[in-house]
Amino acid sequence: MTHIVILSGLSGSGKSTAVKALEDVGYFCVDNLPPSLLPKFVELCSSSPEQISKAALVIDAREGTFFEASLNLIRQLRERENKFEILFLDSSDESIVKRYKETRRRHPLSENGSILEGIAKEREMLSELSKIADNSIDTSSLNVHQLRDIIQDRYGKASARTMSVDLMSFGTKYGYPYDADIVIDVRFLENPNFIEHLKELTGLDDEVIDFVTKQEDCGMFVGKLVDLFEFLIPRYEHEGKSNLTIALGCTGGKHRSVVLVNEISRKLKQYSPRVRHRDILKN
Repeated sequence: MTHIVILSGLSGSGKSTAVKALEDVGYFCVDNLPPSLLPKFVELCSSSPEQISKAALVIDAREGTFFEASLNLIRQLRERENKFEILFLDSSDESIVKRYKETRRRHPLSENGSILEGIAKEREMLSELSKIADNSIDTSSLNVHQLRDIIQDRYGKASARTMSVDLMSFGTKYGYPYDADIVIDVRFLENPNFIEHLKELTGLDDEVIDFVTKQEDCGMFVGKLVDLFEFLIPRYEHEGKSNLTIALGCTGGKHRSVVLVNEISRKLKQYSPRVRHRDILKN
């Protein structure tokens, strides 16, 4: 039987963060489903050949005039379904106003621009749903990371590793990679491009690998980078980052950066990094 979570709460209380956290622990999530489709959705989850074991639906004041119908359907489903619960997110007026001021967004129920009037109207609309909620979380003093941790602790931890690590070599003369989170310049190492018999080879060839790795500073530099990345990667992952792209650049992206990316990849194999040599085939 599918475990159904109805996620609701005030605008600005953290529903977007909560639904992402539920997705991370394996819930099939649907935002703003028309209320008339609620029973059909529950039926499809239960009979689906894909065996949807966990699903979450976001129901809130955006439903407008349809919200009352949603509330009635939720009551009916709750009486009929064993694995069915309502999670309600609340927050103080002060916290919600502050969040809207920071994002400069308009409250969905604020007709004349007053955030407090919109909050009051929404509280009234959601009052019945908040009373029948199985679980409530006050997010007033929580940041997005704390809320995510609470949701995942309550509904199941995410997989041990959710963040992907990409290692890229590139040539600075072709431009810096716009998608990199960390960029390291390795041009302090001696350049094989100035050695006649190495010039036409790449960092994938043994002769170039030996030339680069046997330089006095190379081993120490790689060791320091690996220490840094082993420190950073778990911390980025803990903060919810889904991908970390580390780029190492030399002049042409053909020799030094290629060797170092491959060396670091082997030493970070516990993170199963994906390796890409962006400019290795360029002249």
